[in-house]
Amino acid sequence: MDINALIDEVIAREGGYSNHVADSGGATRWGVTEAVARAHGYRGDMRQLPREEAAAIYRRIYWLRPGFDQVAEHAPALAAELFDTGVNMGPPVAAGFLQRALNALNRGASDFPDIPVDRRIGARTMEALKAFLRQRGKAGETVLLKAVEALQGERYLRLAEERPANEAFLYGWLANRLG
Repeated sequence: MDINALIDEVIAREGGYSNHVADSGGATRWGVTEAVARAHGYRGDMRQLPREEAAAIYRRIYWLRPGFDQVAEHAPALAAELFDTGVNMGPPVAAGFLQRALNALNRGASDFPDIPVDRRIGARTMEALKAFLRQRGKAGETVLLKAVEALQGERYLRLAEERPANEAFLYGWLANRLG
């Protein structure tokens, strides 16, 4: 799993500076919102946020802190999807999707004890993931990935239904993330 390649993909997709009126995230550069940049020490004009600083934020906040690097050791394609989902919806949402999918695919808690959906990748989530993969193998990773993508898609649709301004982004979100 090459986190640098994942970061490069996100930065290429998100592009440079944007401040779209329908985007509730406000001003962004390289896909990093002004609020996130400020929370992590950037004080300059968002139009000038260095790409290297954006990459460091992605690595620290959206890969290492939520524990997606640990997931990558066992399920790299799943970790890549969690990273992408975390960038767009927040790492806790992505972690919660994983936990919900693991529980839903757990055959009545027969493969491992169901885990709390606390939206954090900790020891219990990692043990559940490893048990799931031991039971289901490589095909299991694909099914788990599809379950996480389904949860992501449902959330995008709900966001557009709840806030009509989000309809401006719905097609792009789905095309880029579920394709």
